[in-house]
Amino acid sequence: MSSSAHKPLVFIISAPSGSGKSTLVKELLKLVPNLDFSISYTTRAPRGSEQNGKQYYFVSRSEFDKMVRENEFLEHAEVFGNCYGTARRFLREAEKNGHDLLLDIDVQGAEQILRKLPGAVSIFILPPDRKTLEERLRKRSEDREEVIQRRLITASREIQNYRRYNYILVNDRLPESIEMLRAIVCFERKARSGEPLTGECAKTAAIADRCRLANVGDRLKPILASFESPVESGAG
Repeated sequence: MSSSAHKPLVFIISAPSGSGKSTLVKELLKLVPNLDFSISYTTRAPRGSEQNGKQYYFVSRSEFDKMVRENEFLEHAEVFGNCYGTARRFLREAEKNGHDLLLDIDVQGAEQILRKLPGAVSIFILPPDRKTLEERLRKRSEDREEVIQRRLITASREIQNYRRYNYILVNDRLPESIEMLRAIVCFERKARSGEPLTGECAKTAAIADRCRLANVGDRLKPILASFESPVESGAG
């Protein structure tokens, strides 16, 4: 099959801020070949050591608005006063190269993508509980207290959308989480190929299956409960 005939398999990864999503994505890209990463465009200022074209493409609001007018985004949204968008060109490039595409986007963006690309595979990453998420946000130490509280309130809202995703991954222990994420990607690729699942692939399928929405109910109950009461008393 020529690469021009390849229809990219699109993977959507969403998570509340501070869930460790960026680390998981970085490790996944090292392990899985022929998987392109769509770098989002944003109007927010770079943080710390972030570089243009590496973590994000940093653009002005007027540049961003121009891209919106010219229909250059697969999805775009405003979050905490900053705009974020996924450029269509990454999908075209993945198709041309015979690769699949990984999108790191929020709940709003995921909803837009799934309307346009209903065959996309969606993965939601959760922290083990609210306390762990708060500790991770504080450890980053780049946000003021009111921003941390706002992120926690937003996280509690985003988490309510978990049912819209195909897979739920609780990022408790990093090596295990990386392996689960890799298993999901490899299983979905294999399933699309229509080849039988044997040996190593069958083991991969079993790992991926544990993360399916239908199979994570008991694991989710305490996590969801931890976000219910404290958020109400948070600043905001």
